[in-house]
Amino acid sequence: MTLSLQKDKIRFLLLEGVHDNALKVLNNAGYTNIEYLTHALDYDELVEKIKDAHFIGIRSRTQLTREVLEHANKLVAIGCFCIGTNQVDLDAARELGIPVFNAPYSNTRSVAELVLAETIMLYRGIPEKNAVVHRGGWGKSAKNSHEVRGKIMGIVGYGSIGSQLSVLAESLGMKVIYHDVVTKLPLGNAHQVGSLEELLQTADVVTLHVPDLPSTRYMMKAEQFAHMKEGSYFINAARGTCVDIDDLAAVLESGKLLGAAVDVFPKEPKSADQEFESPLRKFDNVILTPHIGGSTQEAQANIGLEVAEKFVKYSDAGDTVTAVNFPEVSVPSKEGSHRLLHIHKNVPGVLSQINSSFAEAGINILAQSLMTEGDVGYLVMDVDNDDSEAALDKLKNIKETIRVRVLF
Repeated sequence: MTLSLQKDKIRFLLLEGVHDNALKVLNNAGYTNIEYLTHALDYDELVEKIKDAHFIGIRSRTQLTREVLEHANKLVAIGCFCIGTNQVDLDAARELGIPVFNAPYSNTRSVAELVLAETIMLYRGIPEKNAVVHRGGWGKSAKNSHEVRGKIMGIVGYGSIGSQLSVLAESLGMKVIYHDVVTKLPLGNAHQVGSLEELLQTADVVTLHVPDLPSTRYMMKAEQFAHMKEGSYFINAARGTCVDIDDLAAVLESGKLLGAAVDVFPKEPKSADQEFESPLRKFDNVILTPHIGGSTQEAQANIGLEVAEKFVKYSDAGDTVTAVNFPEVSVPSKEGSHRLLHIHKNVPGVLSQINSSFAEAGINILAQSLMTEGDVGYLVMDVDNDDSEAALDKLKNIKETIRVRVLF
């Protein structure tokens, strides 16, 4: 069982140089036991440090696998200071009673701006012209150099980033079509098409904005690139697993695509000291960026605030709203009560067991909220101050219990 500690005993491990706004939020909430590192840890270091951590904050390099999490006996919550959570085994975390939080909206503007800038650069042939000038050449020509006004942008995935990009692109006079697996209300004059194939055949520039799911892995292969228009452009600032890089290199080599911009890759260096390897490096007409779509000061500042605030709400009140892998529960605090959090296996009869045992012991429940997700149930309850110790004992004795915490 894990019981809450005094705030100065609750240990936070923040990795990969998350924005110092996170430190400010935690400090202002009374949390001071924080280890802050600017880099990712190798496996052995991570396993050693996570053993004593109650909260861990990471970005995209740290891999929290089931094997790593099984060493984290004290871990209460995980914060991904980014949009994606595919670096965490979400099922393993849930089974161990660990909610995972992220920042799904804080860097949408940054990604949208980068894609729009890359679209303009590609249409002007800037990547190739820049490379030639750096080598001492002077390729002053208007060949394959165009304005983006009137061109058709095809957005694959019309979520928070795709829809914002849609508005920005239209403001430059572009026409926008989009494809999504569900029907989405368009912003502005954008138009949803019925299939990915239709989008690829119609768009002048195709840009991906989808999550990492089994259905999106390698969704762009030779077959899909074959559907794209001659002389079109391709952009991926979504997930590296969405594109077959060798197939993209082949279609660029053929000359069918006039250029591309790629910010995410199936395999990325774990540190700045490691060489980046890709068949795309040889193309002057391809913009390659090191997974920095959301890496602006503004975005990182917002992410630091958002995820740290979710840490505080969970640690202080048991609030799991917006957790990506966990039942979402939020219960207002009550004066004169103690709050208990009960994470348990999601099987029939657990709530009945708890309420019956409380009734037999004369424990007064002031508030109670239960939600389940997958194989885990999460119960937040407030009891009279005088009943908290007895309530804790009863919860510990429920055989389906995964974890119990007392907050106040």
